[in-house]
Amino acid sequence: MISKLIFLFLLFSIVEASANVKQKIIQNLETTNNLTFNFEQNINGKTENGHCALLYPQKIFCKYNLKNKKILVSNGKSIVIKTKSSYYLYPLKRTPLNLILNKEFLINKIENLNERILDNKFINFKFFEEDFEVNIFFDYKTLNLIGWQTKDIYQNLSITFLDSVKKNQKLNSNLFILPEQN
Repeated sequence: MISKLIFLFLLFSIVEASANVKQKIIQNLETTNNLTFNFEQNINGKTENGHCALLYPQKIFCKYNLKNKKILVSNGKSIVIKTKSSYYLYPLKRTPLNLILNKEFLINKIENLNERILDNKFINFKFFEEDFEVNIFFDYKTLNLIGWQTKDIYQNLSITFLDSVKKNQKLNSNLFILPEQN
């Protein structure tokens, strides 16, 4: 009988700790207006890196450390990827970034998902939405968003790691104006 009580106590403690971590991540997201960070991105084996500013809801500016001066910009409705020689314009809603950059959507998803704690360093939530598979990762200590992994309808795998994450910095709103095509 005592062993059953101890088991139930431990089970409820684990469930409560799990809910506590999830609630802390949600609280952290609710108080996050923007993030700045360095990133490393791997898309189907090709690695790129740079620096980004993310402004909720659904705005991002990334400058890549590449010779072709690649930038990625979302104004909340469209996304542009521009280099010295190319210009691509997409509706944001047709990309997985539409989900990742939507703080309210993430909060609602997290409330209904079970998290995985990886090596007491990362907290992961996985979901399927529209035609996308998305894994989002949070730092176990700071509870900040530290990366995502997406798979699109064509099974293209994109992994993005965030580093030197800073929360609620002063940002220039002009960053999120779509660049014009040359």
